[in-house]
Order: sequence, then C-alpha cells, then structure tokens
Amino acid sequence: MEFNANRRGFIKGAGTALGVAAAVGTAAALYGMKRTWDPLPSVIAAGVTEVDVAGMQPGELKRVEYRRQQVYILKKDEQMAPNDKRDVIVEGERYTIVIAICTHFGCIPAWNASNGVFKCACHGGEFDTSGINVFGPPPTPLKIPPFSINGTTLVLGEEGDEYKQLVALK
Repeated sequence: MEFNANRRGFIKGAGTALGVAAAVGTAAALYGMKRTWDPLPSVIAAGVTEVDVAGMQPGELKRVEYRRQQVYILKKDEQMAPNDKRDVIVEGERYTIVIAICTHFGCIPAWNASNGVFKCACHGGEFDTSGINVFGPPPTPLKIPPFSINGTTLVLGEEGDEYKQLVALK
C-alpha cells in the first residue's frame, strides 16, 4: 500500500473544517436558547408597579398586581406583632409586603382579618401578619418582592436599599 500525502492532508483539513462548523453551530444554538430565556422588553417595561400607601388605615390590606402576580400590602396596626426582619417601614409605619402565592403548592392565600392570618384554602396553610408560615404544609414564608421606597410610594420591581437590608437580615 502506497502512502499518499495529499490525500491524508485533505482528510485532516476536512476534519478541522467539520470541527469549526460544529463549534459555530453550537455557539449559534446556545445564543438562540439564551435569547428565548431572556424576558421580553414588554415584560421588563411592565415590571415596575408603584403603590402610594399614604392613605392606608392600620389593619388595611391592599391588593396590587406586580408582574402578573398578586401582591398583598398590609399596614400593620398596634395589635400585629412587629418583625424587624420582614417589616417594611415607610415614614414610621410598618407594612407587610408579600407575593400572594403559597409556598407549598402555589395557591393564593386569603387574608382573614378576624384571625390575623393569611389562610391558604388548598391545604390549610397559614401565614402570620408578617407572611411567616405558622401552620400547615407551607415550607417557607411568603416571598417579599423587590421594592424601593420613594416618599410614601412603594416601587415594586426595583431593589432599593430597604429591600437589600431585609434580604441581608435573613
């Protein structure tokens, strides 16, 4: 059998070209996948919700929508236990701000003012006035959405200093 140097060089070159084409194709596919995971510009634009809490009365619950999720804002009264690790303080008043999705199975807990708890109808889980799981199957407290404070306005969707301090306390 005779050795043909030209033929062997062609095979090596073709293998290199095939490897380069595969690497470029893989990079293009990964870039396309990452673009599908990124939020749409319309979602980012709708990602901020402003809520003025100036007119809220003690014990009042306000429901707002933030990124298509319901958020509860509860102005605490004197009978509700303060919680320095979870309470949001706006001009000296304490508020609980939580995403209204049960951490057990994703149901929406209802506010029961007479008992002072958020009660999940799906499996009976209960959260106290700070959103901490106190009864039933929920494994963790209700989540606090990112927020910032601008006077008496809560800006949901921005990570302000107050939010960063709460997250650091956990």
